[in-house]
Amino acid sequence: MLSKTFEITIDSESRIPKYKQIVDSVINDIAQGNIKIGERIPSINELSEHLLLSRDTVEKAYKLLKEKKIIVSVKGKGYYTSKTELISKTNVLFLVNKPSTYKLMIYNSFVNTLGINGHVNLFIYHCDESLFVNYLERNIGYYDYYVIMPHFRDENLNHLSYTDKVIKTLERIPKNQLIMLDNTKPAIKGDYGSIYQDFNDDIYSALKEGLDKIKKYDKIILVYPSSSVNPYPKRIVHGFKRFCIEFDIDFEILDEIYDDMELQSKDVYITIQERDLVNLVRQVRAKNLEMAKDIGIISYNETPLKELLGITVISTDFKAMGESAAYMVLKNKKESVKNVFKYIERNSL
Repeated sequence: MLSKTFEITIDSESRIPKYKQIVDSVINDIAQGNIKIGERIPSINELSEHLLLSRDTVEKAYKLLKEKKIIVSVKGKGYYTSKTELISKTNVLFLVNKPSTYKLMIYNSFVNTLGINGHVNLFIYHCDESLFVNYLERNIGYYDYYVIMPHFRDENLNHLSYTDKVIKTLERIPKNQLIMLDNTKPAIKGDYGSIYQDFNDDIYSALKEGLDKIKKYDKIILVYPSSSVNPYPKRIVHGFKRFCIEFDIDFEILDEIYDDMELQSKDVYITIQERDLVNLVRQVRAKNLEMAKDIGIISYNETPLKELLGITVISTDFKAMGESAAYMVLKNKKESVKNVFKYIERNSL
């Protein structure tokens, strides 16, 4: 006979798998205090008979609950609820497209602002649509919030904000649990949280702010990696071209900083990837050129090392982005916020 406090409800008309309904019901009962931590729960056979479900269905549910450390099995005694972070805290799944310094700055800012009442699981999907979709589908329904940075690539390594499969999966997440970060809002229905960059307008506005210094140079060169495993939004290029054309500045776009570059005095470079910045600085020094006099350098995305080296940057405020996302979780807000983007002038321009 089942305990009166243990009430598993199964909706036979629902399209949600029965095993998942059991998992959700157990988590909900513990969260609401209907089942106490350390309390014995029915055996697989008992629950199977009570719900008129197959033993395999209940066993699958219990296996998931054990994996999440919500229940434990004690040999010879049965199953018991276990103290778990998933019950006592706000649980967040944080999906990042790549393990870069600035992406992790957003994550760390989010975790620190959320504080001790939050439990955050980080997953990196490397701009891979299949990896993203498969992982997210397995975890829908197990978290209170889903914080997602949507950046993907196609078969030609071009940047995509989303795909049909991604949209279809995102549509399954309750909108009051969804927060989109970094990229502009994808075409999904409903009212959900969003803190985003406007990659086109951001670079245009930042370069405009530095126009007086940029005008000292004869040519501006954007080093945009067009074929990268973790591609960058093409809107960066569009905003760059818009700036150059509007202010009648000679420009060129390169895929990378090549070895033995034809460096010419009065050129200013904008680098996006770290390795291009390092290669450029190394060649400038090797050819006895002087930054901010012979060659100007602007780097995309702020890092502590660039600040230390005195590199001029154009960058969104990663700390603010993480803080804003955590604020939406803590206050249960659903807002659409354009994140701050800065022009930070230093000794390289």
